Amino acid sequence: MGKYLDPRFDLTFKNVFGRHKDLVTSFLNALIPFKKGEEIKEVEYLQPEMLPETPLRKNTIVDVRCKDSNGRQFIVEMQMYWTSEFKQRVLFNASKAYVSQATKGFDYNKLAPIYSLNLVNDNAFDGRKFYHQFQVAEKDHPDNVIEGLELIFIELTKFTPQNKSDKKMMDLWLRFLTEVNDNTTEVPQELLDSPEIRKALKIVEHGAYTEEQLSAYDRFYDIIATEHTLLSGTFRSGVEKGRAEGEAIGIQKGEVIGIQKTAKKMKEEGIDINTISKLTDLPTEEIEKL
Repeated sequence: MGKYLDPRFDLTFKNVFGRHKDLVTSFLNALIPFKKGEEIKEVEYLQPEMLPETPLRKNTIVDVRCKDSNGRQFIVEMQMYWTSEFKQRVLFNASKAYVSQATKGFDYNKLAPIYSLNLVNDNAFDGRKFYHQFQVAEKDHPDNVIEGLELIFIELTKFTPQNKSDKKMMDLWLRFLTEVNDNTTEVPQELLDSPEIRKALKIVEHGAYTEEQLSAYDRFYDIIATEHTLLSGTFRSGVEKGRAEGEAIGIQKGEVIGIQKTAKKMKEEGIDINTISKLTDLPTEEIEKL
């Protein structure tokens, strides 16, 4: 293993941005397009659990959740691979945070905005753009926006430095996430010249972690590698096989058969049932019966 750990992994990402207020403040200011004078000055961390009102849904845990001195809340997630469910989960978490501000007799004009910043280590949208910003806007007049929710997705796989002075910190933070990993022994001088990035680099140094933490880091790597392989290979091939088998009995039924077979294979390989459900959209109860 090299000198550094990968900052995109669960352990390191939370250590950098979930424990150091100055770093998450710099990160958010760099990646969220605030108007001049609206930048974050200081933050306080909030519980990462987003508790749903209905007991039928499991708690959703985000990587980092905080708010600034103006009451604005920020949700930060690092997603190692893309699934169709992720967009809906992001919308749910942001909406839940927005609604949870209100109490009986609350003045709705006092609701603070919610910003959801999502880093995706995968291709999520069509086209070459790596930065995607979503708001609630009128379809025919997109400049007519209802304030309150702002969702941002950044595809790390498509990122290339913009080399613009006003985007300098954005470039540096995204380079930190995309250029530093287990194989890194030397870091580009441009990253070392930034006090914030230099501090983040110290946090992800291999020597800063115990053997137990490194073991957890390795397990996370194994899980991600397995899930990504299954998602990109076994799952897709299983669906295609199901389609072929289903030609005589109907394409839709064939697709279901293919997904069920893939889910069964995942289960036999020891993949967690909740993970299988997320990848296949099958209910956990159905997976347990396979």
